[in-house]
Amino acid sequence: MTAPEQRPDNGASPQEVAPTPPGDTGTWRRLSAEPSASSAKPPGPVAGGVYRFTDNLSLRARLTLIYGMLFFAAGSLLVLLNYIIVAGLLDNLNFTMPNTAPAELEEYKTEWIEMVLAEVTRFSVIALVIVGLLAVGLGYFVAGRALSPLHKITHIARRLSERSLHERIALDGPDDEIRELADTFDGMLERLDRAFDGQRRFVANASHELRTPLAINRTLLEVALSDPDASADLKTVGRTLLETNSRHERLIDGLLFLAKSDRELDVRTQVDVGEVVESVLSQLTEELEKSDVTLRTDLRGAGVIGDPVLLERLVANLMENALRYNVSGGEITVRSGIYENSPAVQVENSGPVIAGYEIEGLFEPFRRASGDRVKSGRSAGLGLSIVRSVVRAHGASVSVWPRQGGGLVVTVRFPGEHRDASASPAR
Repeated sequence: MTAPEQRPDNGASPQEVAPTPPGDTGTWRRLSAEPSASSAKPPGPVAGGVYRFTDNLSLRARLTLIYGMLFFAAGSLLVLLNYIIVAGLLDNLNFTMPNTAPAELEEYKTEWIEMVLAEVTRFSVIALVIVGLLAVGLGYFVAGRALSPLHKITHIARRLSERSLHERIALDGPDDEIRELADTFDGMLERLDRAFDGQRRFVANASHELRTPLAINRTLLEVALSDPDASADLKTVGRTLLETNSRHERLIDGLLFLAKSDRELDVRTQVDVGEVVESVLSQLTEELEKSDVTLRTDLRGAGVIGDPVLLERLVANLMENALRYNVSGGEITVRSGIYENSPAVQVENSGPVIAGYEIEGLFEPFRRASGDRVKSGRSAGLGLSIVRSVVRAHGASVSVWPRQGGGLVVTVRFPGEHRDASASPAR
């Protein structure tokens, strides 16, 4: 396969990934060049315009730092007060030495007091440093114990965001601010769980109530068109109504699937993205053969955790979008495998020239290129909207940019670092 064309300059210099091994049929396209470690900029300033080194510290470290600073400040004040008290007590002492002149006695007293104060200060500072270090270590331990409920809340919240909303924090302990936070979070989860359950029931009911009348209409129209005594005008009207009915069925199926893909994942299994792409291509074999589009593939195995049905719908929508909005004699390139240490799927197709500022609008429901929101016989305008919803449900990311000469390059990257599975045979 010929090397892919370079993307047009849109402010970020294009960059290809490392050369592929022998036998590879293509290279991945990158959205933009990432800055190297040497060119990375330091952390930006805070809202006040001043950068503080504590901004990169954890809450536990900041609490320990604050506790240590307060302890050393209080200890320093204690050493100062101790110095003043001891100096006052020593100054009130009466020294008597036989056969000693008063001037010599006063000079000896002064030297002795200074020596005692110096020793007291030295040992006080040493004790302050030793006890202060022990206090900082103890403060770090106590801060960790105090923040452990917050770590539990964060861990459970992260797990719930990835899986389901049925679990609760149910934090045990004293009725303090952290317990109040956990109870508030549990209440929010309860309301969200009820809302998602209501959405599931709505989608199930809407699926039945909306599809049944359209299926009945389609059956009646097909029966009418099969009547040999039907007039030509009646058949023309029947075919028009049948096409309109079919469009409404596609629209309802797309809306219901969009509502389903916007929810959390009900199924999580190990899926090979290479096998998903091969399955979709086998289903589109007839449509690909009828078109005059050249198909190129570079399919490699990469495992992801997700819903196989949603992943298959994602790839199918990308392929159908690439077919519908292609040009005569165009081409489609499909890649799957590991891209920047992450499982990924990329679909690149020729087509009309699309401006960069129009790309974000393509992910909105019923939106097509050039801001076209009118009805189209080719699709319901939900393809990329469903793709974005499936991507969000899997915690993945999607990058889209215009292809040089027209068309799009769509790259979906899934979370996690994975190694190449056994390479699938490239078509």
